[in-house]
Amino acid sequence: MGLHPVSRLPLPQLTFDNAFFWTSGADGQLRIQECGDCRSLIHPPQPVCRYCKSHNMGIRAVSGRAVLSAFTVNHRFAMPGLAAPYVIAQVAIEEDPRVRLTTNIIDCDPDELELGRVVEVVFEQNEDTWLPLFRPTAEPETAALPPDEIAPQDFAKHVRPMIGTDKFEDHSAITGIGASRMGRRLMVNPLSLTIEACEAAIADAGLTLADIDGLSTYPAMDAVGMGEGGCTALEGALGIRPTWINGGMDTFGPGGSVIAAMMAVATGMATHVLCFRTLWEATFQQLMKEGKLSPPGGARTTSFQMPFGAMSAAHTLALNAQRHFHRYGTTRETLGWIALNQRANAALNPTAIYRDPMTMDDYLSARMITTPFGLYDCDVPCDGAIAVIVSAVDTVADRPKKPVFIEAVGTQIIERTDWDQTTMTHEPQVLGQSAHLWTRTSLRPKDVDVAELYDGFTFNCLSWLEALGFCGIGEAKDFLDGGAAIARDGVIPLNTHGGQLSHGRTHGMGLIHEAITQLRGEGGERQVADARVAVVSSGGLTPSGVLLWSGAWGSERAERCGSDGAADRRRQRQQPIPRAQCRRRRRASTPCRTCGRCLRGSGRTRRRSSCRIRLGSSISVLP
Repeated sequence: MGLHPVSRLPLPQLTFDNAFFWTSGADGQLRIQECGDCRSLIHPPQPVCRYCKSHNMGIRAVSGRAVLSAFTVNHRFAMPGLAAPYVIAQVAIEEDPRVRLTTNIIDCDPDELELGRVVEVVFEQNEDTWLPLFRPTAEPETAALPPDEIAPQDFAKHVRPMIGTDKFEDHSAITGIGASRMGRRLMVNPLSLTIEACEAAIADAGLTLADIDGLSTYPAMDAVGMGEGGCTALEGALGIRPTWINGGMDTFGPGGSVIAAMMAVATGMATHVLCFRTLWEATFQQLMKEGKLSPPGGARTTSFQMPFGAMSAAHTLALNAQRHFHRYGTTRETLGWIALNQRANAALNPTAIYRDPMTMDDYLSARMITTPFGLYDCDVPCDGAIAVIVSAVDTVADRPKKPVFIEAVGTQIIERTDWDQTTMTHEPQVLGQSAHLWTRTSLRPKDVDVAELYDGFTFNCLSWLEALGFCGIGEAKDFLDGGAAIARDGVIPLNTHGGQLSHGRTHGMGLIHEAITQLRGEGGERQVADARVAVVSSGGLTPSGVLLWSGAWGSERAERCGSDGAADRRRQRQQPIPRAQCRRRRRASTPCRTCGRCLRGSGRTRRRSSCRIRLGSSISVLP
């Protein structure tokens, strides 16, 4: 049935592929693309079936019944024709639950909604489009939730083996890092911030502009405060004349610029690649408020989420977070321990934007953004730039700072990239990349001293912790309880500079900067003792990447950069580096505060099998 016309923006952009979906409601029928050979339903529409690879694609009218698989109540965002609060949901189509539609749930009390509720389609006409909305059936019905296409613990089964023994990671190292000023609203040209960070990184590496022969960035655009214009803008300002450049969003997350630089160095295209990332979101937002810049977007969109008010990554992640809560018993307090940890670390970082103390009451009482996320679950828009120098490994002996080597990267895409068709209980594009990482190294989670994990939202961080194996799938509630396990002296020190939740949103590059700082031993008050191995993740939702780093003293590759001295040679021979699984009370004979059960023995901390904090327990994502 059709509802009265309204003026909701943005509306779907009608194309050859999707027009049938957005207009089929004119006769009250919901239509989904269908493969003519295997009869699978496909959404969003594609020219080929992802299951049987047939090109025999058609359209099928379905019943309009679906199962409510996730929902979030949006409180913060609004759009023309859709005032907050409103319910954003994913519903699994009855005929093929692999198809999940982003939609709005109407004609109900959000407090009475529950996962598994059967819903039915109704249509809302907006100009030449009919938006499929859903409402609970008149007679309350429930059904099973859709199954995972790949169970979270089974991603390692789908990892492609290494092609050979020669890894491109072995051919480069990080020789310089730099950062610009950071602030909420600096009101300066973003390119000036880029230049500040790049000049600092070049000086840190002991290089000159003339030494730089490669440029790499993400996302290489100047829009909505997300960049300065990319490699062309920077080269135009500095006149570097690079032999190789790289930029774009379709890569391994923000850290993809560093991974691409490593590949350029490994293939001989460049010797010293300058990687950079600039954001000026806070200033951009202020200029929009003042009417000096136009808001992004327009009246039409190709997105299958935005017409329903799913305007932010927060909405997608909130849906996945709700399912994680439902399946594993996770709570808002679980996420709160991540936010509190980042704030405690930020208090020791003079460059962090938010350094004031935070309590769990502060976290829980903050205004809601979109359930279950409150204000402190979200990162801090800011202005700032980060730069990193990737150099050929045979040049690092001449650099003034200790080089940091890349042990391994994780990049493989295993799950679907469509936001509402992919992994249901974790941040998408995390489980596959994490499983891939551990196939390219002999190191394991217990060998990692510092974790700098993407925290655009607290749930990002939780997803990476489980995916990388610092706790088992679904075990974050117990692992994070009390926050001791992720503290600077805990099982795995997390986001030691304050993360994006308190230090500021530098889109993953700030995490790389902090990892290098820790491995160099330059962290000051927030320095993790004896930090030798670090893991850094960047992104998620879109294709992401994760990198494992080691200091020069922790790698046999140090021999290539002329390392000498008995201490260095001893360290090189001691692979893998022994370390305590629990950092608290390494040298004490009393039980540690992390679990209360760790006992000293055999030169390192031992753990009883009953210890509640089980580093790497139930890690079935590992090969």
